[in-house]
Amino acid sequence: MFRCGESHDIPALIFRGNYMKENTILEMRGISRSFLSVKALQNVDFTLRKGEIMALMGENGAGKSTLIKILTGVYTKDSGEIYLEGRSGPVEISSPQMAQELGISTVYQEIPLCSNLSVAENIYAGRHKKRLISWRKLNEKAEKLLTSLGIPASPVQPLGSCSVAVQQMIAIARAVDMECSILVPDEPTSSLDEKETERLFELMRQLKAKGTGIIFVTHFLDQVYEVCDRVTVLRDGRLTGEYSVSDISKVQLVAEMLGRELSEAPAAAAAEEKPVGDVLYHGVNIRSSENIAPFELTVHKGEISGFAGLLGSGRSECVRAVFGADKVTGGTVYMGGKAVTIRKPSDAIKQGIAYLSEDRKAEGIIGELSVRENIILALQVKKGFFRPFSKTEAEGFAAEYIKALGIKTASADTPVKELSGGNQQKVILARWLLTHPGYLILDEPTRGIDIGAKADIQRLVKKLADDGMSVTFISSELEEMLSICSRLFIMRDRKMVGELSGSQLSEDNIMKTIAGGERNGEGTQ
Repeated sequence: MFRCGESHDIPALIFRGNYMKENTILEMRGISRSFLSVKALQNVDFTLRKGEIMALMGENGAGKSTLIKILTGVYTKDSGEIYLEGRSGPVEISSPQMAQELGISTVYQEIPLCSNLSVAENIYAGRHKKRLISWRKLNEKAEKLLTSLGIPASPVQPLGSCSVAVQQMIAIARAVDMECSILVPDEPTSSLDEKETERLFELMRQLKAKGTGIIFVTHFLDQVYEVCDRVTVLRDGRLTGEYSVSDISKVQLVAEMLGRELSEAPAAAAAEEKPVGDVLYHGVNIRSSENIAPFELTVHKGEISGFAGLLGSGRSECVRAVFGADKVTGGTVYMGGKAVTIRKPSDAIKQGIAYLSEDRKAEGIIGELSVRENIILALQVKKGFFRPFSKTEAEGFAAEYIKALGIKTASADTPVKELSGGNQQKVILARWLLTHPGYLILDEPTRGIDIGAKADIQRLVKKLADDGMSVTFISSELEEMLSICSRLFIMRDRKMVGELSGSQLSEDNIMKTIAGGERNGEGTQ
């Protein structure tokens, strides 16, 4: 009988009656982790083989980041075991440095390198204990590494002169030179164009051929089918399945991520079809700095439209481009049939467009200011800071919207950070409604708030549309989108791939369109 911790000359290692199959490089078993009362991971298993690319997928809050941070020593696990090839028992990964020593390297979306140093300096930074360094030998070594990996960069050029894609490759080269056996590229293609992405994929294929196991964290469906061998799906902190990419269709994969069986997906309760008004907003060939494909958007008066798609599909990037929150790099915009220029938020505000960001803490509330000051902020920007409101005017505005939206606060002078999440969201809504916009964009307005506040906001949105306001609504909950929107723009991999309305609106059609990319819901599987 074999015991845990003993090493034996056999094809597979046996641990507590289980085993690491031949060619398996990593096994994570029964991994759980909670943050206070939130269960981020619940008994999750994960397996990686030598020389394979495994996609790790799931919507926001699925547990992907927590699992990766446990593997790389950023977080400790509450329970479970981690096994690595060549180790005779479970390992405890207590820090990122220890993870690197065990051959596990992560390449993050935000590249943690120094742009003012040379390529070679970035590859070997912090890895030489000698005081005297031979730069000639270091550059020669870097040159061999770059050449072997096909990376188009010189060891002596400043890293900042390289494209983002090449910087990603250099971060991978650093990991490879540190003899990593497990590489974790975390959303590495989110800021790359198609050619840069293909170059990165070619490098990943080279590493795969050399036996490196790669955990590819991504939201892009097409990329999974282009470069990955298998896919692991997490949902709500649980493992929903592990599949060979060749055995699961895109529609089935979307259903696994969203937690919907196609046969169970109800048709829209939604939005009854009703006549819409004239075109209010028409954007043609809109482009922004966020690498979304150029898109066209038409919004009618009194209509609630929406953007649907998986996390990372480009939903938020599209509406941020409409509002000018991200740098707009091209396109033509018409408001009421008249060409206008919208390159920044102040331009959009002047045209009667309002935008509630998905991140209310970073881009919404100003926590130290009072409820009243937060409410009047956008109107003050529209009016100009050199023409401030009187105290009486400000108090009148705040009182009106606190009552109209049912904001629960001790007074208008209460710091907004002391309010609940739902009431903070109502304060931001009040801020924009005070500007009397013709077009209101709401990005995840009901996420993370209580059921009562959620229902209040949904009722308000419908009333605003009934009163003639144009609304674009984004939510990760398909049921909510279907109950509110009369038209949906479907996004996939940062492209607008379909448009659904009327009888076409159903969860089934949305998932098929996300997966197949065909317009009008006639997606392929």
